[in-house]
Amino acid sequence: MKFFLAALGVIAIDQTVKLLVHYNMELGIAGEVNVLGDWFRLHYLLNPGMAFGMKLDWEWGKLLLTMFRFAATIGIGYYICLLINRKAHPGLIWSMALILGGAVGNLIDSIFYGVYLEGNLVPGAPTPWFHGQVIDMLYFPLYEGVLPDWIPGWGGQYFIFFRPVFNIADSAIFVGVALILLMQRRFFSEPEETAPAESGYTDTEEVTTHHP
Repeated sequence: MKFFLAALGVIAIDQTVKLLVHYNMELGIAGEVNVLGDWFRLHYLLNPGMAFGMKLDWEWGKLLLTMFRFAATIGIGYYICLLINRKAHPGLIWSMALILGGAVGNLIDSIFYGVYLEGNLVPGAPTPWFHGQVIDMLYFPLYEGVLPDWIPGWGGQYFIFFRPVFNIADSAIFVGVALILLMQRRFFSEPEETAPAESGYTDTEEVTTHHP
């Protein structure tokens, strides 16, 4: 139960931040807020597709993406139940709980935001249900400027690192996946078998009885 409560906590924080951004900020650069100088900004962005703005450019592409997210979320929840029953490494289950919370957080946007949040519906969507846009707001342009001319291929070009805008749900998914990749040897290692207790006899020894 504690693992699902952790996922629920991620969902609650993610949705709270998204709704605060929607109701209190303007879209785009006009509403941008500097949090830590120019390195960390809140930037209200609507993402109709997947991570980093990737999307399926056809009428029912968004619906297909939302249904895929729904199926993936069910699969992740089922996998967590299996891990709990198998008494898997707690770190693996916590990581999967982060991924589940992030997946559900973005799924809520896709299913409901097109219906209930003004201006969120994907343009040209055939139906408001399952066609909401994911709200992103975390922006970390750690470097912004023109690259030196001596850099092959990119010299003299304007460059921003890190350009993608993301949200709390994306962060939870990233952390969960990163933990699994970094700790996979520990998470998936087989428990060491306990050596059998030594007895006073070997398999080849026979017990003899002496009669007076």
